[in-house]
Amino acid sequence: MKALRPKAAAEKRSALYRGHAEGRWERIGRGIYLPADAPAMDWDKLEAATRRPEATICLLSALAHHDLTDAIPDALDIAIPRGTRAPLTEGAIRWHRFDPATFDLGREEILIPGSSQTIGLYSAERTIVDCFRLRASVGYEVARDATKEWLRRGGKPAELMAFATELPRAKAPLLQTLEALT
Repeated sequence: MKALRPKAAAEKRSALYRGHAEGRWERIGRGIYLPADAPAMDWDKLEAATRRPEATICLLSALAHHDLTDAIPDALDIAIPRGTRAPLTEGAIRWHRFDPATFDLGREEILIPGSSQTIGLYSAERTIVDCFRLRASVGYEVARDATKEWLRRGGKPAELMAFATELPRAKAPLLQTLEALT
């Protein structure tokens, strides 16, 4: 089930608002509605994917999705291409802008649980490299611990280094960490 926006509603806008007032539609964000009987789903992911089709889960949120961290993100980390405007949202979403040239590197589409809508997600390898690249805001320990857990599960250092050569400012700290851990 996809979220409905007033512009895309088959029924008239006023009928959608009336349905919301009567309890048939539930407002999950400014201009985004779901049927009241819709199954439970993550409204933040749904709002991000509805507002920006290229939205991609990244950094701490992606590490948590891949079960590579014990940290619980206080907001959903979403990447959008640099040069696009981050929309105003009501959900706990932290927008990050990534280089358009490398934006699709390691990106896949996943289904939002309980919905028929998809959202982007970076691979575990890309996420670890991004955490090293943005270690000033994420924390070096988070990146190191994620790398340690990823290696424990059988990850190959060459896979990480392949991503690190494509992305700026990640190769040297990742190489130092891999040398210390292996």
